[in-house]
Formats: sequence, C-alpha cells, structure tokens
Amino acid sequence: MAVVGVVGTLGASLLTQSRADRNKRMEMESAAEQRREERDHAEALLEAERARNRAEESIALRRTCYITLNTAARQYLTAQVDFMHALRNGTGIEAALEQLEARRTTLRESYAEAQMIVPLQVMAGAGAASRRLNAGYGRLKQIAASTPYNQEDVNTFEAGVEQSWALLSEMRQQMRFDLGVDTEPASDTDL
Repeated sequence: MAVVGVVGTLGASLLTQSRADRNKRMEMESAAEQRREERDHAEALLEAERARNRAEESIALRRTCYITLNTAARQYLTAQVDFMHALRNGTGIEAALEQLEARRTTLRESYAEAQMIVPLQVMAGAGAASRRLNAGYGRLKQIAASTPYNQEDVNTFEAGVEQSWALLSEMRQQMRFDLGVDTEPASDTDL
C-alpha cells in the first residue's frame, strides 16, 4: 500500500509538472503569436503610412508640374497673340518673335516633363492644347514669312485663338479634377 501511495504521489507530481509545462508552453506560444500579430500590424501601419506619403508626394509633384505646364501654355498663347498684334501693327515684330520663341521652348520643356509624370487622361488634354498651340505657331510663322503680311491671314489666326483658350481651359480643368480641387469636371460655362 505504501508503494501505491508513493507511486501516486510521484505520479501526481509528474502530472502536475507536465500540466504546468504544457500551460507554460501554451502561454509562450500565445505570447509569441501576439507579438507576431503586433509586428504584422505595425508593419501594415508603416506600409500604409509609406503609401500615404507616396500619394502625397505624387500629388505635390503633379501639382508643381501642372502649374508649370499651365503657366507655360498660357504664356505661349499670349506670346502668339502678341506676335499677331505686332504683325498686324507692323511694329515690335522682332521683340515679339523673340518672346514667342522663348515661350515655345518653355512649353516644350514643361510638356516633356509632364509626359513623365501626368496621368494619361490629363496628358490627352495637354496634348490637344499643345498641338493646337504648335499649329498656331506654325501658322504665325507662315504669315510672318510673307511680305507684306496678309491681314486676312492674321484675322483668320485671331479667330482661332478662342479655340486655343478653350483647350487650355479644358486642360486646366482636367488638372484640377486630377488633383481633387474640383470633385467633378466643369461644364464649358464653369471655365
């Protein structure tokens, strides 16, 4: 009987120790799992923060590009109109031509930058405006090459200026929509 008591005591001891070891192992596994979950959560938060930063940097980069492109396009068109007036009046032609060439170069540079940054939908509007401006430039150069200047050609060019302004307005609206400045595209009357 004493042997049974001793074996029972030793067995209870071993059983208790085994259960304690198992409980300890389960606690350690649970703690390790919790640490993994916390680490995964922290990594997810960090990745989300990085994604937000990339999005903010992208918007800032596009905003700067849009400002440059919009300004260059408007100045290019203004230089075309100034050159048209110089041709019409027969004064200040060389200065207006220099300004036109400088504005053309500036637009080409900003357009090249936009091609690398701007989304396709906005680039389509910028491309249409750029093509229109370059067609106007070509037309003005043709007019300037003929002497005396044909005033009817100058008047025809002037009639197309409104279309150029409309394309610039459309381009600008697409830029504003892309940046989230406007929540929906504007109608022609909003521009």
